[in-house]
Amino acid sequence: MPGMLKVEITRLDPENTADVPLPQTMSAGAAGSDVRASVEGEMIVAPGETVAVPTGFAIAVPQGYEAQVRPRSGLAMKHSIGIMNSPGTIDSDYRGEVKILLTNFGREPFVIRRGDRIAQIVVAPVMQVDWAEVDRLSDTERGEGGFGHTGV
Repeated sequence: MPGMLKVEITRLDPENTADVPLPQTMSAGAAGSDVRASVEGEMIVAPGETVAVPTGFAIAVPQGYEAQVRPRSGLAMKHSIGIMNSPGTIDSDYRGEVKILLTNFGREPFVIRRGDRIAQIVVAPVMQVDWAEVDRLSDTERGEGGFGHTGV
């Protein structure tokens, strides 16, 4: 497909993770690729607990991009499972294992099984910033209006 971005991916332990699919886009219009858990057996996430779920892979995000780790809407809606630092960022110079920081915001323990789809990754362009200190910022109509300044 023209215009597709190539992102290198490697299994960290191919002999023990071959049964866990690598990230997959599940429909033609999907923005993200589903990521699966590479846990041994089951991992139980207690209510209020945050765990780092292994995926068994590492990626090489191209310079000028980031990989954003986002929650899956079905897990959020049905089980109150989310990602504490959502979206989590995987920088272009990180080469370690991708781990998903899942949090159980619900009232019941949540069981993660090997191969479960636990998150999604979206690769997006980023701009590096050259911060320019000034004495005063330009005025806008909003000005300093903060959280909820426009009402309900």
